[in-house]
Amino acid sequence: MSYEFIMTEQNGPVCTISLNRPQQRNAQSQQLLDELDAALTAAQKDDSVRVVIIAGKGDHFSAGHDLKEAQEKRANFTVEQRWAYEELRYFDYCMRIWDFPKPVIAQVQGACVAGGFMIANMCDLIVASDDAFFSDPVGQTLATAAVEVLIHPWVMGLRKAKEFLYTGMRLTAQDAKEIGMINRVVPRAELESATMEMAQKIAQAAPFGLKLTKKSLNRTLDAQGLRESLSAHFDTHQLSHMTEEFKTLRDQGLAKAIQKGAKSV
Repeated sequence: MSYEFIMTEQNGPVCTISLNRPQQRNAQSQQLLDELDAALTAAQKDDSVRVVIIAGKGDHFSAGHDLKEAQEKRANFTVEQRWAYEELRYFDYCMRIWDFPKPVIAQVQGACVAGGFMIANMCDLIVASDDAFFSDPVGQTLATAAVEVLIHPWVMGLRKAKEFLYTGMRLTAQDAKEIGMINRVVPRAELESATMEMAQKIAQAAPFGLKLTKKSLNRTLDAQGLRESLSAHFDTHQLSHMTEEFKTLRDQGLAKAIQKGAKSV
């Protein structure tokens, strides 16, 4: 299958799937998300692939959802239309990464914002460059209840997640490593090689054993309520689109939010 906004490359047992809209800071358009899901499905079916890396071409991993496309195509969606669109492309696609039967590593440089944060943190491991930063400013810019998948307290702890979301702050790669959200921080020039080295090491393990290990590890969080909590927040997030605060921003055309988001990157 050929892609317009995704690039795939296989290095032995490792498949790298790269977001490929570098001039838009890998903002996640509908087509990009559909292609990412299709590429992951293909990698899952390919027995020669043992580990997947999700990366971003250019200076940034991802600046999040494509707000310009959202303004042009979905600003006047009904509740039902928005729910269906976001349930599939934001919630379900992310959960497929979480449930992916093979190890998935996020390779992060530059901005990892909102929807980008969501995708990266559904991966098993994160390797980040020393210039990477993480942010989820939508509470400040869009008056919504965080992004669609509230993975934040599960990967960064409750108090840091509250500070992160309440203030819209940036978290540096080193800060993220110190709280256990990411695995390694490396110089930008070494990011690809360091991530590939980790992936190749993991790929040496027996694939079925890895599949079972990942399933058991994820179940430890499922047993604590992760899946139910994420699902419940998705409903809350949808409710936040019905508030007068959000409607005011929507009626302004989301222009200010888009401008603020661009400045954050």
